Order: sequence, then C-alpha cells, then structure tokens
Amino acid sequence: MKWEEIRRHYPDQWLLVEAIKARSESGKRILEQLSVVSEFPDSVMALKDYAQLHKEAPERELYVLHTSREMLDITERTWLGIRSAR
Repeated sequence: MKWEEIRRHYPDQWLLVEAIKARSESGKRILEQLSVVSEFPDSVMALKDYAQLHKEAPERELYVLHTSREMLDITERTWLGIRSAR
C-alpha cells in the first residue's frame, strides 16, 4: 500500500510498517510500497514491538509511524562502527 492509502485505512494510529519497495534519493528514504505489520494505541508499545522484531530480523526495513503525518520525510542515517557477532 502507499502511505496515502494507509492513512485512510488507519486514521490517527501508531503503526509498525515494513517497507516492501523503497529507494534512496538525496539522503532521504523514499517508501514506495508499505505493509502494515501492527497497529498500536501509543508509541511506547509500537517501539517495543519494533525492537523485538528488529532483533529477530534485522534485515527487515521497519518503521514506527503515526498516520497524522501527511508526508513521510525519512532521513537516511549512516551507521558507523562494528556490529557484534551474534
């Protein structure tokens, strides 16, 4: 789904979403296709679920978003350092 569709289906909600199709452009992440993983009454619960899913599957591109946001403005971060062995 596109963000506009998700906003219509889930008004005023905290969501955990996964980017199905995305690209990078000028230091921004452009999310072209999203899938709603879960909905939450508050950001604390959404972030807790995000942390658990990210730990289980770090390769998934997950975001916690509120549908009050008309436009998605996601800045890419460059991660520096070494990841620990799992």
